[in-house]
Amino acid sequence: MRILIVEDEERIASLVKQGLEEQGHSVMIAYDGLSGKKLALQHQYDLLISDIILPQLTGLELCREIRMAKPNMPIILLTALGTTDDKVEGFDAGADDYLVKPFDFRELLVRIRAVMNRKIGIHVLQPSILKYADLELNNQTKTVSRSGKTINLTPKELKLLEYMMQNSERVLSRVEIAEKVWDTHFDTGTNFIDVYINYLRKKIDKDFTDKLIHTKQGLGFIFVTEK
Repeated sequence: MRILIVEDEERIASLVKQGLEEQGHSVMIAYDGLSGKKLALQHQYDLLISDIILPQLTGLELCREIRMAKPNMPIILLTALGTTDDKVEGFDAGADDYLVKPFDFRELLVRIRAVMNRKIGIHVLQPSILKYADLELNNQTKTVSRSGKTINLTPKELKLLEYMMQNSERVLSRVEIAEKVWDTHFDTGTNFIDVYINYLRKKIDKDFTDKLIHTKQGLGFIFVTEK
């Protein structure tokens, strides 16, 4: 693959580049956000790996701008910022995965394979419109409405809702949600999945009598109509 690394710490950039080249990949490095943006927009890359704290343009800003110009480009963020809020912000910016420094290079390879498998894998054809009770999700326009009221969701919230609707009336564990929605292994030390579930509840259920998103204590979550 052709991979772009945007990392201002030369030692880390060099080590990751060397490791990826040993795997047979072609790697380019940018040491600041603006240079990374310029390279990403001017050339064709199969994957972007970027730090978050960068000079001139942050990794989150870079991620958002690349996501608008190249919506299908896989993006992995590398950062020392590992709190739940940091991860949520990274996913909301459009990242496909998030790896906290310091990390084992073998874990990076696993994350790369997971992200790429999702991008090039065979996808089961899904209906253009998903409906459950009075909730409707249009896959083509990426819009959501309930009882005719438009609901604005972030890309990750939309993806989580879509998976829950596709698997309605079935208990979904946090591990399954992490693997199917985020293509990552669930870290029991963080609660970012619970954070996103709460985001969805506030938007999908708060103003309605019938609740759709429910917690099954010790098991996970279920999407089903209940008062």
